[in-house]
Order: sequence, then C-alpha cells, then structure tokens
Amino acid sequence: MTYNDQKELNNTLWKIADDLRGAMNADDFRDYMLSFLFLRYISYNYELAAKKELGSDYPVLEAGDRRAPLSLWYAENKGDTVEFEKQMRRKVHYVIEPAHLWSSIAELARMQNDELLHTLQRGFKYIENESFESTFGGLFSEINLDSEKLGKNYGERNRKLCTIISKIAEGIGKFSTDSDMLGDAYEYLIGQFAAGSGKKAGEFYTPQQISSILSEIVTLDSQDPTAGKKRKLDKVLDFACGSGSLLLNVRKQMGAHGIGKIVGQESNITTYNLARMNMLLHGVKDSEFEIHHGDSLLNDWDILNEMNPAKKLEFDAVVANPPFSYRWEPNEALGEDFRFKSYGLAPKSAADFAFLLHGFHFLGKEGTMAIILPHGVLSRGGAEERIRSKLLKDGNIDTVIGLPANLFFSTGIPVCILVLKKCKKPDDVLFINASEHFEKGKRQNRLLPENIEKIVQTYQFRKEEERYSRRVSKEEIEKNNYNLNISRYISTATAEDEIDLQAVNDELVMLEQDIGTAREKHNAFLNDLGLPVLR
Repeated sequence: MTYNDQKELNNTLWKIADDLRGAMNADDFRDYMLSFLFLRYISYNYELAAKKELGSDYPVLEAGDRRAPLSLWYAENKGDTVEFEKQMRRKVHYVIEPAHLWSSIAELARMQNDELLHTLQRGFKYIENESFESTFGGLFSEINLDSEKLGKNYGERNRKLCTIISKIAEGIGKFSTDSDMLGDAYEYLIGQFAAGSGKKAGEFYTPQQISSILSEIVTLDSQDPTAGKKRKLDKVLDFACGSGSLLLNVRKQMGAHGIGKIVGQESNITTYNLARMNMLLHGVKDSEFEIHHGDSLLNDWDILNEMNPAKKLEFDAVVANPPFSYRWEPNEALGEDFRFKSYGLAPKSAADFAFLLHGFHFLGKEGTMAIILPHGVLSRGGAEERIRSKLLKDGNIDTVIGLPANLFFSTGIPVCILVLKKCKKPDDVLFINASEHFEKGKRQNRLLPENIEKIVQTYQFRKEEERYSRRVSKEEIEKNNYNLNISRYISTATAEDEIDLQAVNDELVMLEQDIGTAREKHNAFLNDLGLPVLR
C-alpha cells in the first residue's frame, strides 16, 4: 500500500467515525470502532491460516457467494471441527467460528439482520474463551453492546451496529489488505480520538512526535550513542503503556525482529485491552509481547515482584509517559519496597518520582531509560529534592530535555524528558532547551521532523550550542543545590538591540527642524486669516 492509499484509508475511517458517532462520547465510540477493526484483522489472518491448514479442502466460492468459505467446510465436516480448532489454537493461538468471522458479521450488517448484536456477543465471548487466555482473555470485556449509548432498545442498538459495521466494511473494501494497513489505521484513529478526548487522552496516548524522541534515544547504544543504534534489544518495558503506541514506536525503530520481548503494564482496563489489540494489529505475535493489567506503583505483577536479585527482570530499554503529578498513597510498607528503599518515597501530592524509580529499578546496566515528566520534578524541594540529589550523585541522570508547551492533548504545560542510565561514561549532565523550536498550531503545538532530529542528534553527539544545549558538570549542579531547572544552566534571555545614541539625537534634531518649518508655514496662513499664531 502506498503512502497516499494509507492516508486515504485513514481519512475514510475517520470520516465514518465522525459521521456515525452522533452525540456519543468520543471515547465510547472509539472502543466500538477499534474493536470492529480488530475483528476484521484477526478474521483475515485466521482465514489465511485456515486456508493454509486445509489446503485443497478449503472451499472455493462461486462468484457472488457472500458466505465465509469456512462456513461451508464446517457444514460438510462436522466431525472434524473440534480437531481443526485444536490445530488452529495451537498454530495461531486463537479460534473464530465461521459465523463470527468479519465477512459473516459484515454480511449480517448489510442485510440488517436482527441477530447481528447477539451474534457479535457470542463471537466476542467465543474468541475470549477458546483462545490463549494470556492474550485474548477478557479482550472484549469493556465492549458493552447492550449499552443505551447505542440505542434505547435492542432494535435501535442492532440497527446502529448494522450501520457502523456496514460503513466500515464498505470503507475497508476499497483498499488492498496490506499486512500493516489496519495497524497503521488503528494507530491513526487512536490519535484522532485522543485529539477529541481532551484531558482524558493522557490516559492512553503519547503523541507520535514525542514517542519518536524517546524511542530513538533508547535504541541508541547506551555507553556510546555516537556508535548508533543497537543491533537488538532483549527486552523493552513501558510500565504505563496506555494503548501501546510508545512500545510500538520502539519496535518500529528496531524492526520487526529487533526486540526479544515487549513488556507493558496498564491500570485502565479499557486501555489495557486497546494495547493488546494494538500489538496484534501491528503484527506482534502474542509470544513476543506481554501486557499486564495492574498498578505499577503497587508493583502487583508477579514477574516484576521478584525479591531474589539474581532472578530480577532487567530491561535494555525503559520508556514511559506516566500520569503527571498523580496523587498516590505512600505508606510504611512501600517505604521498605526494594524500588524506593534507597531513595525515599515521593510525596503524596505527586507520584512522578515514584514512577521514575519503579522503571529505573528494572533498567539493565547497559540500558537506557527515557521518561516524560512535568517540569516540577527538576526543581521541587523536600522528598523530591532528596531523590533527585541521590540520582545525580550516583551519576544516573544523563540528559534533561525541555520540550515546548501545549504538545499534549491532556495538558498545556511544558514537559521534560529525563534520560537515565545505571552506568554512563560522561561525568556531566547534558541539558537541551528545545522549548523554542516547534510549529505553533491553533489547538496544539507540534514538533517538526527537523526539531526531533535536532534533539536526537544533540543527545547522540552530546553537542553544545548557545541557547540550546550545554554539558554541565556535577560540581556546578551541586552548587545549585541539585536543582535541574534548565534556565539555570542555559540562558534563554534575548540580548537587547544596541541603540546608537548619536543617530537617535540626529533624528530628533531633524524632527525639531521640520516642526519649526511647518510651524512657520502654518502661522503665515493664520496671519492671512487674522487669527492668533502658534507659539
């Protein structure tokens, strides 16, 4: 598929969403539409796998026959369906009955069939129950097809679903079934829905431009970024992964086979399901990723709660965009937690450093962590100052990047990116002031490709540039009481224009002469009219 085809598909699907959602909340309609796109994707892949499995036994339909080919095979081979599904579960890790395939669902929608809603419910439940639980368990749990948001009664809801599915099927039908087509469209729609969700968008989406900065930084060699990108990352973690876009951006940097395991955690159940769908839609096999539904601050995931240091999971790259200044409940037990014990607890009013320390604990010795945080973490006192000071004294903070304001859908405040390492060669901290380099928009500011490239290259080659970047020694930072406010180290003041006093004086003299000449001419007219002259 060409770039223009992808763009046209994206616009087509977004127009469908915009036209059909009516008064429905953008977040609610998003969940329905993205789930249907996901069903279309897994149905297509399932039918390809079934065709390969059945070989010459796979039915060939006559022209105009709209049934799913598998429905014919099921009807003619009832005694073999159990074994067939067992094989499919083993090979593709999920099972879809013919009646629940997208082609069958789309046909019911086209015919305005009264059983569409019930069929969808049975289909979602069957996929969840008969597939690999780790990936598909509860995947459609938040898709409420009985919601009054779709209609006041069953009939209205069924008709609404028929319309939505028919339009999606019609829109997709105009394009080729490129393997990455729906994945890219899914990601585009997530971004568009985020733009319409305002503050809620921060719960599930990191703008692509910012994701690109983090993913490019963590994929560079941690000890010598000038050596370029690492050949392979064993494991990557995002402990507040939202819809998974940041993890997928890291994968995009490394290539389809460049990461051994993608690991994510998300506390919001709806967003957690979106992330799992997003992985699969981008061709990430269920054996290549693991997304956990849980609270990172409480560290309730068994695989990350290993007390034995020898068995601790460590990651080559850690990326995160956690909720800013999140209120949490630190307690005595958390004070003894292995993630926080050496640093102390972040204050109740802002869990920013709690999130940072969680991710940092699992960072490998040769790894890089990049996290998006509010500017307050750079200068706030109290517990945060103590945590920041220890990280600086231990040489763990590598780079501080200040970004422009109003880049996020969820907040207009300027944010920063902190780059951390367990082991780093430079004995200084690189400050980058990128806050003045962006394209101003009506609702949202955005970083242009050249702005992103400049940030990454400045980090990679540790460049210094007046008003933009500077390497600062630990001694200077210590003198500033470990305050990392960027303006302390990079002057953003604009020099005033030099004034040529002689030129200004000459101009004033000329003006005075002109005024005198004009007064004399005016007074001559006043004399002719017998009026008092000007003094």
